[in-house]
Amino acid sequence: MGAAGQEERGLRREQEEGRVGLGGLRGTGRTRGTNGERRMDFEALHSANFKSLDDVVDDWTKMLGKLADLKKDAKDGLHGKANKANWAGYNATVSREFIGKTAGEFGDAHTQAESIRNILRDTQGELKTQQRLLKEAIERGRGNHMSVKPTGSGFTVTPNPDPAPANGQKDVDALRDELEGILKTATEIDSTASTSLKALVDLTDYGFSGQKYADRDAAAKAIKEAENLARIAKKNPEDLTVKEFDALNAGLKKYSGDELFAERFAEQLGPKGTLEFWAGVTDPNKNRDVYPARHEELGDLQKNLSLTLATATQADTPEMQRWKWEMTDLGSQPLHKNSATQGFQVMSNLMRWGNFDDQFLKSYGTELMETEKAATSNGRHGATIWTHMGMDPNLNRTGEDSGSDPMIGYLKALSNSPDAATDFFNDPFLSKDEDHDFEQDKDGDGNMAKRSLSNFDYLFEERDWPPERDKDGEDSISGRNNLALALEAATTGHPAGELPTADTPPHNAEQAELMENLVASISEDPNRLKDHGYMSDSVGQIASEYLPDINRATADGGANNDSVPKLFPIVGSAADMQHTDVTRFLATVGQNPEGYAAIEVGQKAYMAGLMDYHLNPDLPADSRYPHTTEETIKEIARRSGEIEGTLAIGRQEAVLGEAKAADGDFEHATNQKKNTISGLVGLGVGVGTSFIASPVVGAAVGGAAGTVTGVVLEQFFKDTDPHNLSDVGHDVGLRWEASKDAQTDMSRVAGEAAAKAHNSPDAERIQEWTRIGTTDGFNDASTAARRMADDLETEIPT
Repeated sequence: MGAAGQEERGLRREQEEGRVGLGGLRGTGRTRGTNGERRMDFEALHSANFKSLDDVVDDWTKMLGKLADLKKDAKDGLHGKANKANWAGYNATVSREFIGKTAGEFGDAHTQAESIRNILRDTQGELKTQQRLLKEAIERGRGNHMSVKPTGSGFTVTPNPDPAPANGQKDVDALRDELEGILKTATEIDSTASTSLKALVDLTDYGFSGQKYADRDAAAKAIKEAENLARIAKKNPEDLTVKEFDALNAGLKKYSGDELFAERFAEQLGPKGTLEFWAGVTDPNKNRDVYPARHEELGDLQKNLSLTLATATQADTPEMQRWKWEMTDLGSQPLHKNSATQGFQVMSNLMRWGNFDDQFLKSYGTELMETEKAATSNGRHGATIWTHMGMDPNLNRTGEDSGSDPMIGYLKALSNSPDAATDFFNDPFLSKDEDHDFEQDKDGDGNMAKRSLSNFDYLFEERDWPPERDKDGEDSISGRNNLALALEAATTGHPAGELPTADTPPHNAEQAELMENLVASISEDPNRLKDHGYMSDSVGQIASEYLPDINRATADGGANNDSVPKLFPIVGSAADMQHTDVTRFLATVGQNPEGYAAIEVGQKAYMAGLMDYHLNPDLPADSRYPHTTEETIKEIARRSGEIEGTLAIGRQEAVLGEAKAADGDFEHATNQKKNTISGLVGLGVGVGTSFIASPVVGAAVGGAAGTVTGVVLEQFFKDTDPHNLSDVGHDVGLRWEASKDAQTDMSRVAGEAAAKAHNSPDAERIQEWTRIGTTDGFNDASTAARRMADDLETEIPT
């Protein structure tokens, strides 16, 4: 990589000096044509020695071979071993992630080197072709009694007096035009190669770009297309034609992931131009021709433009650094003098797709929250500044909401950028020393005092969201739904809607702290989630990735509390949650089918993983739970039983309480979860990253772990009768017993599969141990749920 970096720096120097390694043609080989444009020097092309360029191409080709080996070693060796290693503490969250990113840099280095080599090689061949065509034309002219001679940086075509060219001056003019055309083509080759190489290398200040180009034409075409489309977008909306709209939409769709294109398009259009374009194209009063014909395609354009801008923000060029700063600065400003629309309202709707630069999102979010603080008098009033008025254009074309509230689009952007989301939610919104009205009873003595609020506290608990409607005129759910998606990314470390992989780092302290706050907040007021049940799918997924932490919380009252961390090993930072909070949290999430399913399936997989982990005879002694196999199995079954019992109480509340949900909805959601988790079971990554890097080397990636978990989930999804509660109707006691029996059976299957996988001598006693543990766990769930009896409408089972 060091050698590649030296080559990159050398190339950058040559570019800055105007040479680009193209045989010394650039700068010394051009002159101005008759129309004032730059043109290749005639003699420079005619007499060019391409050996230096040939050597450069050969050097880059050799470099590619070396980088290919490094890439393979980094991926299969460095990165592969890192994912299987026994990480703990700081190394689990920092070193492991750093190694993953470093290994990725080798891949990007290879890709960038290949692109550079391809552009140079293509340029090499094309310039040699133009030199050959130039010499062939001169020879044909000589055969037709004309001579070509260099004059200064240009040339002259002189007819012989006797014999003269066959067609006289006509032949002279034709040869002159042919040579001019060859020089013009050579000039374009030289110029576009230089532009492409410089733009490619300038995309990143540090490291390498992952953009790949097969030849000079591909890179040059991307830049040219970006400039052409930016010119279209700069047009006055009234002058935009349907044909231009279609070209813009198609071009952005094709090139949205192209780094050279995206950077050049955004830089050429500019921040203000971007805002003015989208505000104009979505306003039917400014777009009399295009809007009636293409308003149905505005959603596609919005997505393609958002993806393009996201790609552009990843570039580290000075132009894009300035673009990001200016866009953030324009956020709180009106679009123009008489406009009621602010920049944040426009740009946030162009952030709903793609992975935007983290630092840009952080700066943008900070300014957005400062603007809301000022507009709401530090949260005293609702965010009415963002209320959609009848004459306002619909800046969001998805149909989910009008787009007037910029928080909605911004939160969607955060859902795709986990690191930025974590930082944003943990950032302060109001300190206790600021002028505001938010208070709390910290000591429980009835005395209220000002509290500090994080962005999470404000958005999840206190914000008075402005009313929004969807395309059907119904109340929009997109605001809080995007909030849940952003929280999913912020707590798990991966984009919302995805599952963790072996490369997802274990939870860090900031993610764990946010999880603690989320659980405590829902426990404090379950209606924060119940009143917006559509958030529960994300909250359930979050919980499924914190099951080691949740299981730990349920074990707080055990006599062996000091050994709980060994029973539920966690890599990275653990979320420290109160048992009571976890109970109320699980019972609340469990009232939603999607939330219930995420935790239900995740806990089954986690329980199976634990059984396998603790029955593995190769587990190092210092990592073992310091008790007998019987006590270990009983405790695993008990904690899993309590969690499953608490979920059963939540499901019962939904079905028998005011919500009147159907058991079939829960069964459907559970079976749907099978489609997302089944392919990942063998990798041990179905329920988050905290358990992946367990102290057993290799246990997380294959071996018995996948086998045991697979057996349990296969049985769980196949045998629907135990968790199909529709047959028992509304009898609370029967429902409770059916749920307990189902969990007892799953605990037995998990224990027996693990015992079989490791040839355990205790296989025959597993059934009784899991029965006792599960029964105790369900009793614990019933006891714990009585603490939140006031929040439940139905009878608590005993």
